Amino acid sequence: MSHLVPLPVIIPLLGAALTLMMARAPRAQRAVSVIALTATLVVAAALLAVTFVEGPQVVAVGGWAPPLGIVLVADKLAALMLVVSAAVTLCVLVYSIGQGLADGSDETPLSIYHPTYLVLTAGVTNAFLSGDLFNLYVGFEVLLVASYVLLTLGSTENRIRAGTTYVVVSLLSSVIFLSALGLVYASTGTLNMAQLAGRFDELPDNLRLILQGMLLLAFGIKAAVFPLSAWLPDSYPTAPAPVTAVFAGLLTKVGVYAIIRTETLLFPDGRITDVLMVIALLTMVVGILGAVAQSDIKRLLSFTLISHIGYMVFGVALTSVSGLSGAIFYIAHHITIQTALFLAAGLVERRGGTTSLERLGGLARVAPLLSVLFFVPALNLAGIPPFSGFLGKLGLLQAGVDDAGPLAWVVVAGGVLTSLLTLYAIGRVWNLAFWRAPHPDVPRDEAEAEAEPEQSTPMLPKLMVAPTCALVAFSVALTFVAGPLFEFTSEAAEDLLTRTPYIEAVFPDGAP
Repeated sequence: MSHLVPLPVIIPLLGAALTLMMARAPRAQRAVSVIALTATLVVAAALLAVTFVEGPQVVAVGGWAPPLGIVLVADKLAALMLVVSAAVTLCVLVYSIGQGLADGSDETPLSIYHPTYLVLTAGVTNAFLSGDLFNLYVGFEVLLVASYVLLTLGSTENRIRAGTTYVVVSLLSSVIFLSALGLVYASTGTLNMAQLAGRFDELPDNLRLILQGMLLLAFGIKAAVFPLSAWLPDSYPTAPAPVTAVFAGLLTKVGVYAIIRTETLLFPDGRITDVLMVIALLTMVVGILGAVAQSDIKRLLSFTLISHIGYMVFGVALTSVSGLSGAIFYIAHHITIQTALFLAAGLVERRGGTTSLERLGGLARVAPLLSVLFFVPALNLAGIPPFSGFLGKLGLLQAGVDDAGPLAWVVVAGGVLTSLLTLYAIGRVWNLAFWRAPHPDVPRDEAEAEAEPEQSTPMLPKLMVAPTCALVAFSVALTFVAGPLFEFTSEAAEDLLTRTPYIEAVFPDGAP
């Protein structure tokens, strides 16, 4: 079944080419985009089943056997990330189609949106499947180009400014990554990760530490870990709601995925675990303190995004099966939850005209469905039992307790504090935007009209509400399948830490 491996990259790219040729046929563009992402999701689900039964699947691109050619590798971790990312990108696409139809873009379409969105999807899937560092770099660059276009849609002053900041920071990360690639190739003669797993063991300790630090710095910027995260809250909230949602849900997780892949496969000795734990603690605490201070829903969610990256880094730093399993579970959970919350924030902006907590109020009364769509993932993000957020945090904190190190205990305490402050921040949003009476600046007759939705025109298009409902339902479903999912992530963590399944899949006869 290895022939399935390149399809999650090929299908979106073919879809992008077709939609680009259909620039004057917006309906055809929408149909092709939905079909392409649906097919990607089906293929990803098939790969998940195959890797669970048969182990990692490998394809040598162009027929060039590794290490000469580029290889794509789908193991349990990559397959799980493919399924979650494909489901999220499909839901966000449908949401954006609904928003476009509601705003009348059928008459004045942004013809570049669909090709760019599909290219972004291809960049994400390529990064997850990449079996060598240079192809991983290519995946990141595809993400950068596509995300800059999406971030600046509409060409408003705020979006251009935010896009410029985003590009400068991303280019800095890319330069560091490319420099690291040059040093890695000069030191080992290869960029194939399965081959590097053996050759890195032969390098001097100081050189390995330098290479590890450079790669971690490059991926840390993309993952928005503290203190490399200042760019994110100013960049994401300015974009259109669907773009912000897919950025928040996926792009930072690609950076976390790269950290997991390189730290387990290339640097298994755990020399910088203490550094990673400090980074995890600061990312959690500083991020959530920033969220508490915000008065805008999008900016608040952006800071919670940064904060919860810390939980994932903590799992990697523990270098144990339980810690890594918890990190993988939490990534899958957080992609879904964060995307759902940003989609709900887009609906809040559409219904209330703003995302400022100072001007919102009464949404629970005038938009009860919207209230549920925000309330459920918000509780999940805060880690309220029995949701998957609680189970993921519990798994990570238990792994930290099992580690029994003093620094691990400090991070566990920081994780508990972060969870409590997340609940406070989310509760504040609920109280101000949903529970209190409408803001006095809203004219009385308008407020009264909103209080009687059966007499007014619906403001929330079904094509925007439906995918948000689907993501919220998916996030709740993670709670019911948490047991099997944890078993799967534990097996994925064991494979990552032993390294043998990955290396033997790429080089059945032994790495040269």
